[in-house]
Amino acid sequence: MKNLAHHIASLAITAWVGGLWAIGYAVTILFRAQPDKQLAGMLSGHMFAVTSYVGIVCGAYLLLYRLAISGKAAVREWLFWLVAAMLVITLLLEFGVYPLMAEIRLQAHSPDVMQSAVAESYKMWHGISSILYLVESLLGAALVIKSMQKPA
Repeated sequence: MKNLAHHIASLAITAWVGGLWAIGYAVTILFRAQPDKQLAGMLSGHMFAVTSYVGIVCGAYLLLYRLAISGKAAVREWLFWLVAAMLVITLLLEFGVYPLMAEIRLQAHSPDVMQSAVAESYKMWHGISSILYLVESLLGAALVIKSMQKPA
């Protein structure tokens, strides 16, 4: 049973980090290939939402897994805090930044938010979300590398 939990943890890391990287690249390609930027934005929003929910499930499992195998000592482990940081970023994006960006789009009263009075605010929050997503993706790379190391 212990091996099953370990295998699920490996799959959770793969799904979460792989999803972050794949969707990040897919959205970049989507915006370059799709002439309708509003459609591209709507599709990317749905893709990011799915990625967030996968991350929430995987992150929660990984934290519980670390606690199950290490007990209270898990909170002194670098890996535990790496996963926790990624999960916090995921939650912040999904339940903080993305809804705020959606509200700004509604305030635009225009299909093209970049040509509206709220464009500067939207650009700022888009930049913040991009930076947070990049940080999470880089933390995810560290998680993959760290999880592949043999225990000392």
